[in-house]
Amino acid sequence: MGLQDFFRSLLPKEERFFDLLERQAQIAHEAALALATFSDGKSVSDVCKRVQEQEHAGDKLVHELEESLAKTYVTPIDREDIHALAVELDDITDLSNQAARACELMGVVTPTAAMSAMMAVLVKTTLELSQAVPMLRKRDYSGIFAAKARIRTLEKEGDRVHRAAISELFKTPEIDAKVLLREREVLEDLESALDHCESVADTLSNLAVKHG
Repeated sequence: MGLQDFFRSLLPKEERFFDLLERQAQIAHEAALALATFSDGKSVSDVCKRVQEQEHAGDKLVHELEESLAKTYVTPIDREDIHALAVELDDITDLSNQAARACELMGVVTPTAAMSAMMAVLVKTTLELSQAVPMLRKRDYSGIFAAKARIRTLEKEGDRVHRAAISELFKTPEIDAKVLLREREVLEDLESALDHCESVADTLSNLAVKHG
C-alpha cells in the first residue's frame, strides 16, 4: 500500500463521487435509448430534443463533479481517475447527441438499417457500462473485466456493421453524393460513440488493476 492509499484508508471517503459517476453512466445509456427511438418511428426533431436533454444533464453532472473535486481532499479513488472517467462517459452522451443532430441537420428522415443496427448496439453497450461502473464502488474487479470483454465484443459487432455500410455506400454507383455524405457522417458519429464505450471499459479495467 502506497502512502497516499494509507492516508486515504484513514480518512473519511467522499462516496458521492461514485454516485455522480454511476448517474453519468446511466445518462449515457438514457441518451442511447432516446437516440434509438428514431428506429421506432419517432420524428428526428423529437429524438434530438430528448437526446439533448440527456446531454445537458450530463454536462451538469461533469460541472458538479469538478466542483466537488476542487473542494474535496480525500476521494475514494485518485481524483485524476475520477475526472478522466467522468469526461469519457460524458463524451459518449455528447456523441449520441452529435449523431442525432447530424440526422436533423442533414435531413435524415428515417434511419437506414445500418444506423438502426448501430443504435441498437450502442444501447446494449451503454447498458453494460451502466452496470459496470457501480462495480467500482463494490470493488467487483472480476465483474469489470467480464464487462470489458462483453463491451469489446459489442464494439466489434458495431464496427462490422459500420464497415459494411460504408463499403456499400461507396460501391453503389448511382448513389447521390449528398446521401453518401450524410449517411457517412451519422455512421461515423455512431462508430465514435461505440469507440468511446470501449475506451471507458479500458479505463475501468485499468482502475481494477490499479486498485485490485
